[in-house]
Amino acid sequence: MSAVPPTLPLPEDSRSLRAQVIETARRMNTAGINVNKSGNVSARCLRGAHEGLVLTPTALPYEALHEDDLVFVRLADGHSTGPRAPSTEWRFHRDLYVARPAFGAIVHTHSTAATALACHGLGIPPFHYMVATAGGADVRCAPYATFGTQALSDLAVAALAERKACLLAHHGVIACEDTPARALALAIEVEHLAQMYLAARSLGEPPHLSAADMARVLSAFESYGRAV
Repeated sequence: MSAVPPTLPLPEDSRSLRAQVIETARRMNTAGINVNKSGNVSARCLRGAHEGLVLTPTALPYEALHEDDLVFVRLADGHSTGPRAPSTEWRFHRDLYVARPAFGAIVHTHSTAATALACHGLGIPPFHYMVATAGGADVRCAPYATFGTQALSDLAVAALAERKACLLAHHGVIACEDTPARALALAIEVEHLAQMYLAARSLGEPPHLSAADMARVLSAFESYGRAV
């Protein structure tokens, strides 16, 4: 299963795109998968000849955000442009876009159930077929590294190999898709799966679907919702 649909022409950095990022950030909190100013959201875009991303700034409540508060970060060198400092997690946003050209948006949350698993270094195994929505047979948990560091970025990129979502040990969740809305939907799905997995574990480790079972689901998801 491919991580996301084939790469599409990149949107320009615009007020409309920035409004989508802000709306997504606000919806994280409304959906209950984030609290206060934690987490961050970005969208890949172009500014003139420069490919980069627009990213929520650090230390500013989402309710107070305006389009001009978002920060443009160049992919080539990580240089940021804007009146505010970018999120402290700008490195993994940039590095994931460089490593995975099909990703168009990234949502990072500290959702409760998924983070509880991550605090034990646990990912989400193939206990339910919907785990495949994250792009593979499981949702991995990246080892711990301090927030905002290159070490954390490197570990996140590795955990997301052939995946669209991962957990970060003692930290939270990263969900990647082609649009901010779809990245948010994936982050919500990961949290829902984490809640189900925690409930199932209360009776003992649940049986896991086989590699063949998950391969069939991943294949079916390739054409899910498409006209035939």
